[in-house]
Amino acid sequence: MMKMRYTILAVLALISVGLAAQDNVIDEVVWIVGDEAILRSEVEEERLRADYEGQEIYGDPYCVIPEQMAIQKLFLHQAELDSITVNESTVSHQVDMRINYYISQIGSKEKMEEYFRKTTSEIREEMMTAVRNQMIIQQMQNKLTENIKPTPAEIRRFYKSLPLDSLPMMPAMVEVQIISFEPMVPFEETERIKSQLRDFTERITSGKSQFSMLARMYSEDTESAKRGGELGFVGRGQLVDEFAEAAFALNDPKKVSRIVHTEYGYHIIQLIEKRGDRINCRHILLRPRVSEEDKTRSLARLDSIKLEIDSSRLDFNKAVIRFSQDKSTVMNAGVMINPATGSSSFEYKDLPPEIAKQVYNLNEGEISAPFVMMDETKNREVCAIVRVKHKTDVHRANLEDDFQMIRQMLEQKLSREFISNWIRKKQETTYVQIDPSWSHCDFQYPGWIHE
Repeated sequence: MMKMRYTILAVLALISVGLAAQDNVIDEVVWIVGDEAILRSEVEEERLRADYEGQEIYGDPYCVIPEQMAIQKLFLHQAELDSITVNESTVSHQVDMRINYYISQIGSKEKMEEYFRKTTSEIREEMMTAVRNQMIIQQMQNKLTENIKPTPAEIRRFYKSLPLDSLPMMPAMVEVQIISFEPMVPFEETERIKSQLRDFTERITSGKSQFSMLARMYSEDTESAKRGGELGFVGRGQLVDEFAEAAFALNDPKKVSRIVHTEYGYHIIQLIEKRGDRINCRHILLRPRVSEEDKTRSLARLDSIKLEIDSSRLDFNKAVIRFSQDKSTVMNAGVMINPATGSSSFEYKDLPPEIAKQVYNLNEGEISAPFVMMDETKNREVCAIVRVKHKTDVHRANLEDDFQMIRQMLEQKLSREFISNWIRKKQETTYVQIDPSWSHCDFQYPGWIHE
């Protein structure tokens, strides 16, 4: 039965090739991998996408692209055998984020449809398939390589086997601890903000103004303001608790929420649509203004804390727990985490500019003078002091300073080798047929064509 199925597919491929010579045929099967076909149109679409995005293809695109598609099909087939699935709500969320990004960049949903020459539903359906496959392939590769865990002895042997000039130069790195808090906001300023939001609510409910127009004009969430305050579909866990509670309590798109206070400021919210466990809403965010006097008082308070630490009357780690309002670091002794790497080490260019300026001339263990900086996540000013926990100068990678990086280098090498061998083994047991006019290629994995 299996042989018959492959024979039928092969016949279909030959028929498509024959029909391609006719004027009314615009597509054809160029590869068959297992029981999956790769179409000329799919290869062309990928080539055009890569060309448009400036993505360089090393080699003949009509060889490289279908081979990459074939490799993906090997992983997807194995993932099906291993019952690997992905969370559909996660896929849908990723697609919504991409579509919202396209709309924000292009200007509107209508312009996006015109640009892609497809309806939004068609764009979404294609993205769902692409994102789902991408996530499944990643999970499959992770499963195949999950047991690759080199021992310390293997890592040392790997390091010694590397020519000195092949070891990367490591940039200067720094680990930083921080104590920060927001200057006290006067009661009068908070009332001013609430009064303005109450006025917005009255104008919206009376029909004098549209929520989206007020959001564009006044909201201090600059990204969503461009879209009339719209956030796109999100789950409850993607929102801070206070905001999520108010947003998910809304049922009438014509109503406006109560004023909601979060760590980002004060909001009013309007429901657009609920879809299962996700919600699309728009909001207006206003933030209280902090006076120079309030900042000065906060800096003076930090200066007193620094003096206590410098005189050894107070430990920096304990000061973090007692005084810091930075939720992301307070339970980690104030140690900042690099979001790009997940580690506590930063290149100076990856630190917030105000912090980089403070720590550049400090030695290990030294604490900066109090300063004002912008908290990018909340888009508001905070007062802070920072301490240099550890510093390394520019150097060639070595085991003492860069053990984790060298471990990752070896893991990546072993994973690449394992995946490469896995693909070669799958080629031996997978039915593959390539249109003769597409087979004269210098493939990365020559085993596609069986003698």
